[in-house]
Amino acid sequence: MHTVRGEGVWLYDESGRRYLDAYNNVASIGHCHPRVVQAIAEQAARLNTHTRYLQEGILDYAESLLGTFPDALQQVMFTCTGSEANDLALRIARHYTGGTGVIITRFAYHGVTGDISSLSPSLGASIQLPAHARTVRAPDAYRLGAEQAGKLFAEDVRGAIADLRASGIKPAALLIDGIFASDGIFADPQGCIAEAVAIAHAEGLLYIADEVQCGFARTGAHMWGFQRHGVQPDLVSLGKPMGNGQPIAGVVVRPEVLEPFGRSMRYFNTFGGNPVSCAAGQAVLDVIHDEGLQQRSTQIGAYLLGELRKLSERHELIGDVRGAGMFLGVELVTDRKMKTPAAEQTRRVVNGMRERGVLISAAGPLENILKIRPLLTFQSEHADLLLQALDEVLLELA
Repeated sequence: MHTVRGEGVWLYDESGRRYLDAYNNVASIGHCHPRVVQAIAEQAARLNTHTRYLQEGILDYAESLLGTFPDALQQVMFTCTGSEANDLALRIARHYTGGTGVIITRFAYHGVTGDISSLSPSLGASIQLPAHARTVRAPDAYRLGAEQAGKLFAEDVRGAIADLRASGIKPAALLIDGIFASDGIFADPQGCIAEAVAIAHAEGLLYIADEVQCGFARTGAHMWGFQRHGVQPDLVSLGKPMGNGQPIAGVVVRPEVLEPFGRSMRYFNTFGGNPVSCAAGQAVLDVIHDEGLQQRSTQIGAYLLGELRKLSERHELIGDVRGAGMFLGVELVTDRKMKTPAAEQTRRVVNGMRERGVLISAAGPLENILKIRPLLTFQSEHADLLLQALDEVLLELA
């Protein structure tokens, strides 16, 4: 697929055909949103440089951004990508704790820098897990059971901490994505990570909430994915939708965690927090607020979730429907009782949707979960187009 233009919830190819974008988590408030375009153009015409010199834009944006977080998270450092943000968060955590050990989920994705790519098993079999890392099962309520998912997750985290220590490695951080996007999109039950986070804190680890995929109102009821679980991160990494396509990312952190790093370590990012990117970031926050996109994420997301569950009553291929807000997963299986993954059918559904002009993708270690992330500007008519296309494709496969 060769894209040449984007507008609102639509992408256009070289022939002029349009595609409903139900996957893009970068231009999440709509492709080429006029307010973001205007903010970028006006700031680029006025000033764009590095952050060695004081600029009001970065300060104003930092205040606006921090205003969306719990009071304990009072400081932010800007980077260009989510990979850089996770890399920086891990550096800060290691400096604060004096440890090196990291706990991640079995099919996590956290980025592509050297350290972070080694903590991203979803990148493929060539990724060799480093000696200082341990993996745990994601809280998969479909396969582990809703009542057991959180308990097993906590037990795995406790066991990983013990194993690191038994190997002479001091643990530093629990690094998890709040909706487990690459593991298979596990949004519920709410609070399922709370016990694990409490264990990590009690054992002296810091909790890094990777919000690169699930932040900025993506999960609907809350601005940030971790808030669904009633937990308090020590560091939060941000990226992808932060500038609606303009590169900007960052780490939000508790001051007492950042202070020793800032006092003894030098950190500078040439383009991190540049004036144009901060202008784009501010415009994104303004649009989310002014256009009620968090509320829309909740409402349209709930509508999609309900209608997808209705589809599951007609299509045996659908084993489970889950998600929160505009972050949804549909697990396909060839046998509902055995929960046999339908990887080949999943690929055919993704391609069939594209042929019908709707873009989604797939996720999970078994490659059998439809990953549906509509733009936050979706309306009910867009949701209906997606549902109709999915229904047609599933009928073809029946």
